[in-house]
Amino acid sequence: MSEKKQIPEVDIVVDHEAGVIREVKPEHLRSKSGHEKRINGSIYAVLILISIIWLAPFVFLVFQSFRSYATESGAMVAYLLPKQWSLDNYVWLLTDPSSKFLRWYGNTLIVAIFCAVLQTFMVLSVSYTLSRLRFRGRKLIMNVVLVLGMFPGFLTMITLYFLLKQLGLTQSGAVPGMILIYVASSGMGYYISKGFFDTIPKSLDESARIDGATRLQVFRMIIMPLAKPIVIYTVLMAFMAPWGDYVFASYIAFGSEPNYNVAVGLYQWVNVADYQGFFTRFCAGGVLVAMPITALFLALQKYYVEGVTGGAVKG
Repeated sequence: MSEKKQIPEVDIVVDHEAGVIREVKPEHLRSKSGHEKRINGSIYAVLILISIIWLAPFVFLVFQSFRSYATESGAMVAYLLPKQWSLDNYVWLLTDPSSKFLRWYGNTLIVAIFCAVLQTFMVLSVSYTLSRLRFRGRKLIMNVVLVLGMFPGFLTMITLYFLLKQLGLTQSGAVPGMILIYVASSGMGYYISKGFFDTIPKSLDESARIDGATRLQVFRMIIMPLAKPIVIYTVLMAFMAPWGDYVFASYIAFGSEPNYNVAVGLYQWVNVADYQGFFTRFCAGGVLVAMPITALFLALQKYYVEGVTGGAVKG
């Protein structure tokens, strides 16, 4: 007479007559594996569907940018692919002085580059200080910054506008004004960088200090080479913020077309100017704006992911 007892993932058969215990492969493992495959397949299908929905507007933008504004003008058309492929929109953007696109693109690039350099320096300096040094008021500073970060930035827009106006950094001085505002509060975004620095052993700092290195030398010669992922992550975030900003940029450069950034300038085409006539040129401008960010992410994706995951630790 045999008795069959089950424990998780193992079937035990006790044969009292033979006086032996046998392990039998569970019958439900195959069905469990199939169930997991079905679940994973469903998750992949949902993710693919979300990706298609997310990419659809950009694909539409690319196709419409190759529709000639002279022969196929108009925003509302019943077809996706151009009837006749053309580079008219790109030629007009890059060669026609009346487009002002290159001026706006240059303004945006200047602001983004300055912010990428200055913000990275400030964020990494603040992060290293809060990660490595212990001083009176450190916890208070971190808590205050955390509370202030909960308030949206546009609450201070009116105050900032009047302050910049007194300094002559609005409208004709909008470009340096935007750089000043973007960089001034960048130290508050130290959280992820500090988390990454917390993962680097402090024994490296102590060894270098014993050998006579200064804090600056430790930061520059030891920490920075090990912190390449977080440096690249910080540069990307600092570059992207002004590159796609519309709200604050339109507020500071209000009414001064030569000092618009590219987001404000493109919006003016479809909001104030001839929407039907400028739609395809707006699409071409959107493609040119997306190209630098896309190229940077494709080239630095590995370091970006390492920076995010490395900095997402409790410190």
